[in-house]
Amino acid sequence: MTVECFLDTNVLVYAAAGRGPEERKRRRALELIERAEFGLSAQVLQEFYVTVTRKVARPLRPDRALEWIELLAAFPCVATDVALVAAGAELCERYQVSYWDGAILAAAEALGAGVLYSEDLSAGQAYGSVRVENPFLNP
Repeated sequence: MTVECFLDTNVLVYAAAGRGPEERKRRRALELIERAEFGLSAQVLQEFYVTVTRKVARPLRPDRALEWIELLAAFPCVATDVALVAAGAELCERYQVSYWDGAILAAAEALGAGVLYSEDLSAGQAYGSVRVENPFLNP
């Protein structure tokens, strides 16, 4: 299975919980969710749940966060298994990024995504077959 792009956790967080000064980012994140053929990983969904229920200024109720996860379940999702952990660790060492970023890159690669939308890695940087774009840089 191949997808156009892979969405990092921060894109989903802005879509679900971006308010006030983050309204522009929320609109952009929703645009990506509505228009892109994207993929995700179990890691991204786990991080999303923890972030929107505990770490944002106005946390979502757990049932509301689970509604988002149920909606996102319609899109291709890479499971966390031994092979993904090993691939994430290898990419972590090769590119000198955190293990968690390495695992996201590995999941994007597993889905054949050419683009990873993220604020967390260097925009424009190619990590193997995956190029990072920060969807929030341009107004």
